[in-house]
Amino acid sequence: MRIGVTLGLLHPAVWRDFAVEADALGYESLWVPEHLVFTADMAESAYPGTSSGRPPVDPRAQLFDAPAFLTAIAEATRQIRLGTYVYLFGLRHPFIGARAFLTLDVLSGGRAVVGVGAGWLESEWRAVGLDFASRGRRLDEAVTVARRLWTEQVVEHHGEFYDFEGVHFEPKPVQKPHPPIVAGGESKAALRRAVRLCDGWVSMPHTLESAKPKLDLLHQLLEAEGRDRDSFEITVSAFELSGPDEVEEWEALGVDRLIVRPYTRTTGAVDDLRVFAERYGITASAAQD
Repeated sequence: MRIGVTLGLLHPAVWRDFAVEADALGYESLWVPEHLVFTADMAESAYPGTSSGRPPVDPRAQLFDAPAFLTAIAEATRQIRLGTYVYLFGLRHPFIGARAFLTLDVLSGGRAVVGVGAGWLESEWRAVGLDFASRGRRLDEAVTVARRLWTEQVVEHHGEFYDFEGVHFEPKPVQKPHPPIVAGGESKAALRRAVRLCDGWVSMPHTLESAKPKLDLLHQLLEAEGRDRDSFEITVSAFELSGPDEVEEWEALGVDRLIVRPYTRTTGAVDDLRVFAERYGITASAAQD
């Protein structure tokens, strides 16, 4: 089981130091949350990731360009993979998103993981003048274009949202054919997107019980699509693991990676990271394997 760790809920001032320690301890991957902008009325929006429906973050929270911040972290780390949880790819032209992750992949030596999602905050889409209702289709097209930009010599595209004549897009990513793209989202449409267009799926926070229906559906969709299971990675956010024995239960459900959050606040988070690594047998040598 690969064990990644999220930067979510940590103050950005400690992200770099936290990442350096996670890398040294042997965590497999590091995941940074992403939004382009929070709106003043965000508190009135329904958030699908909590039972209360309230957004888990203050609209005044500090936001950074996620691939850019991860590129800076890449310079200070050695082997930890660097992913977004998740990047709203459809909010940008695919030239911008593809260029950002290309840069991260090249400067990290091939450690980028492109976590993408359609988004839940309607007002964020309104703020940039885009139709929230079409976000899924826009994301699908943007991902399709990005894959071509990363792998083809000349790309011409004429679609519903993006239209351009032949372009060169160099250099190509270090990872071949391109950095893995994992789709977030809990709806059936999101799971279909992961299976049809992406290299994996990443969940919102789950327990074993709450994740099982999603995982069952995901495996059904993989079988119906004829996807090779070995070419598709399943990542689940398990922020409240009960102990090391639970990891085996996740493996039995077909999960390849767990994203954990072994802290409750910024103060003491690095110490909590060390305690978790010791308890769960995370080592630098295991990460290299």
